Amino acid sequence: MTRTTAAPHDEPPRRSRLLRTTTVAAVLVPLCLAGWLGWQAVADRGRDDTAAAHAAGAAAPPPGPFSAAPFSAPADTSPPGAPTASADPPTAAQAAPTADPTTAPTAAPTASESAGSATALAGRTVLLDPGHNPGNAAHTAEINRQVDIGNARKECDTTGTSTNAGYSEAEYTLDVSRRARAILTARGATVVLVQDGDQSWGPCIDARAKAGATAHADAAVSVHGDGGPPGGSGFHVIMPARVVAGTADNSAIVAPSHRLGLLLRDSFHAATGEPYADYIASQGLDTRSDLGGLNLSTVPKVFIECGNMRNSTDAKRMTDPQWRQQAAQGIADALTAFLTTR
Repeated sequence: MTRTTAAPHDEPPRRSRLLRTTTVAAVLVPLCLAGWLGWQAVADRGRDDTAAAHAAGAAAPPPGPFSAAPFSAPADTSPPGAPTASADPPTAAQAAPTADPTTAPTAAPTASESAGSATALAGRTVLLDPGHNPGNAAHTAEINRQVDIGNARKECDTTGTSTNAGYSEAEYTLDVSRRARAILTARGATVVLVQDGDQSWGPCIDARAKAGATAHADAAVSVHGDGGPPGGSGFHVIMPARVVAGTADNSAIVAPSHRLGLLLRDSFHAATGEPYADYIASQGLDTRSDLGGLNLSTVPKVFIECGNMRNSTDAKRMTDPQWRQQAAQGIADALTAFLTTR
């Protein structure tokens, strides 16, 4: 059998062509790749620039006198006093818009501001009853006379109490009542005092009770200082219990008097800081049927014992004119609230 083989001279030419092809590819492929990459980079940069331009155009505000150029501001063109730019994000306080004082709603007047109006109590009449009288001590026979209070008989009046240093309840009550009168008068009220230091003694408790009706008062407050145990302090308000006996019938005034009493307790405490009495009453309130000034009244009426004059701490406050002005403020505010609200 005959065996055929390739001629020896055929092998070298195939290797040469393969080598040349490989060499050309090795050169051309990198060049093509480099060219493609360069073209891609240019295209990407163009797309990025175009996108950035579009984004800047969308985000930037309309041109105005204070607009800054995109990306950079080589010179400070801000108006004088304008805030400088910061890389930090604004705080909540910085970001919050400033209220325009011409459009911001105004706050409603407070109760105190409303009460201070010169016309708040126009057409209203208030009776203030300064407890006792500085001249009572010189008229013991007169003030010891018994009078009818409906469910009992009691002395016409008493001398009242005093501080250990001799500052009398009668002096205190007259001063505070005059101060309260000034406040209430400034609010438009007609204010009647049962006595204004213009009587030598009294009047008696039955006459005091009837003074409200005589004055056609809308409300009445009897101002006192207590003579309690030296260890006790604080103030309390006395409201009428219902009494229908003899010449007394206060049924119609019990409910409004209790409303007045609550207002007086709260207003007096707020104005003076005086605590509720810790030796009598409950939470600064007491209800009694043994006081002629309440049994016989036909207008809403309460008593206030502004403090214990026998207690050194209370006495120090009650002898202070500034504190007495606060006490008058508390009384006037309560009466104002009573007469202007329901």
